[in-house]
Amino acid sequence: MELESILLPGISEQRPVVIAGPCSAETEEQVMTTARELANKGIQIYRAGIWKPRTKPGGFEGIGTEGLAWLQRVKKETGMYVATEVATKSHVEEAVKHHIDILWIGARTSVNPFAVQEIADALKATGFDGPVLIKNPVNPDLELWIGAIERIYNAGIKKIGAIHRGFSTYDKKLYRNLPQWHIPIELKRRIPTLPLFSDPSHIGGKRELVAPLSQQAMDLNYDGLIIESHCRPDSAWSDKDQQVTPDILSYILNTLVIRDTHQTTENLTELRQQIDEIDNELLSILAKRMRISKEIGQYKKEHNMPVLQTVRYDEILGKRISEAEKMGMGNSFMKTVLEAIHEESIRQQIEVINQ
Repeated sequence: MELESILLPGISEQRPVVIAGPCSAETEEQVMTTARELANKGIQIYRAGIWKPRTKPGGFEGIGTEGLAWLQRVKKETGMYVATEVATKSHVEEAVKHHIDILWIGARTSVNPFAVQEIADALKATGFDGPVLIKNPVNPDLELWIGAIERIYNAGIKKIGAIHRGFSTYDKKLYRNLPQWHIPIELKRRIPTLPLFSDPSHIGGKRELVAPLSQQAMDLNYDGLIIESHCRPDSAWSDKDQQVTPDILSYILNTLVIRDTHQTTENLTELRQQIDEIDNELLSILAKRMRISKEIGQYKKEHNMPVLQTVRYDEILGKRISEAEKMGMGNSFMKTVLEAIHEESIRQQIEVINQ
């Protein structure tokens, strides 16, 4: 795959390339205020959602084509490049008509090959040759992600980048979307010249996670960041919990440590990242286990059964400890872990029974 640089004229080559702006374009005043504040912080690429795919009807689904004129004004008054998401043929046509510089394809669209092909055909028909960024599909499917990239490439687009925004999961977890860092790392291995952006806003889902996730992305040698920034995040019409003010964004960017990728500690950084990912998986598995414990508690309540089943607990404890020892883990360590898990499971069941 012969890709061209996605860096538009005047954009710094220094890592990270930053794309920032509100989740949604809400009003012209909000768009312009945020743009001016970001421009004053040195941001060169402004993002704003014009059409918003919502999980359920009734939520704010974007201002629509009207907002594209606001992005034109951002370009004219601040000199920033502008970017927005497209999900249909008509979105592409309207964005191109309004001279939007960068388009991205969202996670709910990249999961659908028919939708991606429609966008690819529209890009080819309009002659758009600016950068197109493709978010990972909502589900952890590397081949589907690569397939979306190939469809856009086959339409004649050579300025392509990928956005890692994490992967959906049902159970409660630390992150809004699980990072599963090994998937974008494998994508980069398969397509080495593909620029890779991190979307810490959607991975974390909370503004306090934007900074550590951004640092993790830099430690893994990502090329850029796409971060949601709003002049008044607490009053945002969508995704308010994960947006930061331009001032906070500037602070985050100024405190990032951009490491020499050839340093001797690179392998240690990657190993620590694997530990972080496994820890997140452990938390997700434990959350799933506790959800099942609550269901067991409900069953016991309906059948007037005692919460503590001593024989069952002793059986589990002995069997799991034996299995753990075969895997190289200590007896006392496993006993401590299992006792803590059991104690929390009992607490969850009692909570259900007392409702």
